Amino acid sequence: MTSITRRRFGQLALLTPFTLLLAERSSANLIETLLARADIPRHADEVWVLVDDVEASLSVYRGNLRLERFAPISLGRGGASVERTEGGNVTPKGEFRVNRFNWESQWRTFIGLDYPTPSHARMALESGLYTEQDYADYFAYYRRHGYPPQRTVLGGYIGIHGLGRADPEVHASYHWTQGCVAVTDTQIDRLSELIGIGTRVVIR
Repeated sequence: MTSITRRRFGQLALLTPFTLLLAERSSANLIETLLARADIPRHADEVWVLVDDVEASLSVYRGNLRLERFAPISLGRGGASVERTEGGNVTPKGEFRVNRFNWESQWRTFIGLDYPTPSHARMALESGLYTEQDYADYFAYYRRHGYPPQRTVLGGYIGIHGLGRADPEVHASYHWTQGCVAVTDTQIDRLSELIGIGTRVVIR
């Protein structure tokens, strides 16, 4: 898999959604607009991930070919939604990119996503969750660090992880996370083999 630097990833993550947002100046829900076309591969060999809230499943694709499917998976205790705030235990819907791996996580492996994305920040501004200053601070932080701020009203630290010390029986029966996507340890090991920094992850 082609490697990508954190700086380059930050540039791509900032530019691509922002370009889309400039074209979408209506009051329509920005995330839902993006999700309407998010399951279309960017190119024939793109490896990407689809997390389906309704099916409680995670699938890995190469183009339109499904390579793996994990089910059931667990999402946030508060369900999944395009709108998420700190402490709500909701899994954010949207289109994300993998921006980090923590191989020493308490959850075995933690695959971090670039939440909140510029699209989520824009929605927060339009809904009044962000002030104009919050919105400006979001982009200033993103430009400076190459990833979005994690401690805002929208929350952060969203990713895909294994179970670690979590109860497998609870995992098989309930959505139990604080907003992340959880799979079994065996599944997170396999997923880590298939994807890398910059992989597109769609949660819908």
